[in-house]
Amino acid sequence: PRAREILEREARAVARPLTVHTPIVAAEAQGSTITDVDGNTFIDFVGGVGVMNVGHGHPKVVQAIAEQTERFVHTDFTVVAYELYVDLAERLGGLVPISGETRGAFFNAGTEAVENAVKLARLYTGRDAVIAFEGAFHGRTLLALTMTSRTHPYKAGLGPFASEVYRAPFPSSYRGPDSKTALAALERMFSTHVPAEHVAAVVFEPQQGEGGFIPAPPAFVEGLRRICDERGIVLIADEVQTGFGRTGRMFAMEHFDVEPDLITLAKSIAGGLPLSGVIGRAAIMDHAHPGAIGGTFIGNPVALAAAGAVLDVFEEEDLVARASIIGDVLRARMLEWQGRWPRIGDVRGLGAMLAIELVEDPVTKTPAPDLAVAVIEAALQRGLLLLKAGVHGNCIRVLCPLTISDGELEEGLDAWEEALGAVAGE
Repeated sequence: PRAREILEREARAVARPLTVHTPIVAAEAQGSTITDVDGNTFIDFVGGVGVMNVGHGHPKVVQAIAEQTERFVHTDFTVVAYELYVDLAERLGGLVPISGETRGAFFNAGTEAVENAVKLARLYTGRDAVIAFEGAFHGRTLLALTMTSRTHPYKAGLGPFASEVYRAPFPSSYRGPDSKTALAALERMFSTHVPAEHVAAVVFEPQQGEGGFIPAPPAFVEGLRRICDERGIVLIADEVQTGFGRTGRMFAMEHFDVEPDLITLAKSIAGGLPLSGVIGRAAIMDHAHPGAIGGTFIGNPVALAAAGAVLDVFEEEDLVARASIIGDVLRARMLEWQGRWPRIGDVRGLGAMLAIELVEDPVTKTPAPDLAVAVIEAALQRGLLLLKAGVHGNCIRVLCPLTISDGELEEGLDAWEEALGAVAGE
């Protein structure tokens, strides 16, 4: 097969850490399917790891990219400005769940957005320390990697890490702790690890992504807001994976009666092109001195044009509502599976951002990462792309395009069900 030939070349030419997780080499992708170089077509429940919420090759996004490429590709916004940047900052400022005046800044990747959000918080507060959470994933650059909570494959051998990063427990309805215990541990840190007056920011995911699709309980998010308000700490919501309709709201923070101070965005913001951003309160965003945040390629005009088209598609096709419908279908099937296969220990998530957690035994809850790998491989043989998650790699998550048809969704779930039956047994 041609894919095998290309992957043999890949092994000789591409750095080993970038090992490809499937034997698929893409030739074309449309909507919710990917066709490989050998003509095999797969239903995509991975979506480029949460990037393709509007689907592969959406005509409006493709058109916006093509038209902007003909106008100009790059100037560096801080040298020669362009209206696309202003347009997106205005539109997102009106969409994010932050009241009052907002400002926006755009970058390339989610990890850049997180790093720059922390910079902004540090400059605004005059403090150094950052609190992140167990199970978190915030990126792979130095500060974001320090904030990330997983040794293998992300952190092992890559120290020393950034200083003044502290880690608190994140609540889980399945494994614990509960919100009250997690919040008490966070407040205890101010006596045992870092004084509150040294903390610039608390950074959290409204629903953890790589950590295993663990939604933050409302009481926990409300508690974070209270703690930050009482101590003058900036609350940063990392919505890199949860943003843009994935959870059945445009932004996951809309599930809570809480406003963050800053929101980081990326992944599905630009229909597959590299773009990220920080949207936040004007007082915080404007406090930094010129040059404190930036970069040559920040807010590329082609990516910004794509992002504008993505927002248009969300409005015209009502994809936020569609995410809730997809989520209902997914949850119903997953709960049905859990009733048949007790090694599905938990079904969880918000909207269309759902996962199953696989365990060796439902009582001990011992993680079953090998079972997750086997199910993913069996699903691939049946034409379905799936991806694992979780600190132990024992969760299987769904990040399918929100444009997926009812038929493709059911076909994908049928393939997943067959894979579970083949691996876990009837």
